[in-house]
Amino acid sequence: MVKAYPEEFRRDVIAVARKGETSVRQVAKDFGVSESCLARWLRLADRDDGINVAAVPSAKAFEQAELRDAQKRIRLLEQENEILRRAAAYFAQFATPKMIYPLVLELADDRIPVAVACRVLGFSKQAFYRWRADPVTDRDWADAHLTNAAIDAHRDDPTFGYRFIADDLHAAGHRASERRVWRLCSQQRLWSLHAKKRGLNRKAGPPVHDDRVRRAFTAPDLDKLWLTDITEHPTGEGKLYLCAIKDACSRRIVGYSISDRMRSSLAVAALQMAISRRNPAGTVVHSDRGSQFRSKKFVRSLSDAGLLGSMGRVGACADNAAMESFFALLQKNVLNRRRWATREELRLAIITWIEATYHRKRRQRGLGKLTPIEYETIINPQVALAA
Repeated sequence: MVKAYPEEFRRDVIAVARKGETSVRQVAKDFGVSESCLARWLRLADRDDGINVAAVPSAKAFEQAELRDAQKRIRLLEQENEILRRAAAYFAQFATPKMIYPLVLELADDRIPVAVACRVLGFSKQAFYRWRADPVTDRDWADAHLTNAAIDAHRDDPTFGYRFIADDLHAAGHRASERRVWRLCSQQRLWSLHAKKRGLNRKAGPPVHDDRVRRAFTAPDLDKLWLTDITEHPTGEGKLYLCAIKDACSRRIVGYSISDRMRSSLAVAALQMAISRRNPAGTVVHSDRGSQFRSKKFVRSLSDAGLLGSMGRVGACADNAAMESFFALLQKNVLNRRRWATREELRLAIITWIEATYHRKRRQRGLGKLTPIEYETIINPQVALAA
C-alpha cells in the first residue's frame, strides 16, 4: 500500500509550484509525483487559502504575464551582474564598506536603481542616503581620532588590552566608554599579548550512542545505514537551518527539515519524514554529538521506530565525512551562489536542488554514474516508488 506523502513535503512542492518559475508538469516530474496529484494538491491549497479559482486569468493572459515577469527578471539579473562586476574593483581597493557608497552613485548615473544596488551590495537604502547627506559623520570623525590614539597606546605597550587602553585614553582627555574602545580595538585587532583565546576548552556533551559506523560509510542495501547532520546559512532575515538524512547505500536524502531555529524538533522532524517515506526497521542512524541528536525527543523517536543510534567522536569531522561532503555540494551549488534575502526564498532553493537536481539529475561515480533515484530503482523499485 502506497503511503501518503509527508505534510512538510507537500507544502514544499506546493510552494515551488506556486512560485511559477517552472510549469506544473516540470515541478511534478522534478519531485517525483504525478501531475494530477500535484494539481489536486494545488486545488486543495487554493481552497484552503480562500483563492477564487474563477478569478484566475486565462491561459493567454497568464503566459503574457509570465513573459513580462521573465523579461523583468532578466533585466534585473543583468543589473545585478553589472553591479557585482564593478563592485569587484572597489572591494579590491578599499576595506571599509562605506567606500562602496560612491559606486551606488555611479550606478545610479547609469540608470541602475539605488534599491537594486544597495540590495546586491548588502546595505540598506537608508544607510546610503544618510551617507550621501553626510559622508563623514561626527561619530566617524571621533572614532578615527580614538582609533589613532588607541593604536599609539598599544604601540607603546603591546601588553595593553582594551581596558588599559580605555584608561589611557581617558587620562589623555578623550571621552569614550569602555565598550566603544573595545569595539574599536576589536576592529583593529589590538589585543594584549597575554590575552587567552576563548572557546577552546568547551566540551561536548557525553554520547548517548556508541559509534556503530567507524567511518565505514557504505551499506549493502537500502535503509541499513542513515547519516544525518545539521547545516546553517545566513539570509537577510537571519540564519536558516537544514537537517538532512542521507541513505548510505543510494546517497539519497530520505528526510529533511528546514527551520529558523536549531532545536531538537528540527532533527526529529527530519527523522519523522524519513520514517514515513521509507518505513525502516533496524536502521542505524549515525550523527555527530550535537545537542539536537542527544536530546530526549530524538532518542525517543529512534527507539519508537525501532532504529539504532550511532555517534562519532568530538572534533573528528571525518567521523561524519559522508554528510559533510553532501553539505559541501549544497554550499557550492546553492548557498554560495547568491545573497538570499528571505528564509523562504532559500528554503525553496534548497528543496528544489535536493529533489530536482541532486536526486534526479546529478550522476555520481560512486553509484556507477547513476543518479540516486536511478540507483534505487535498480536495487529495489518498491522502495523507490514509496519514497
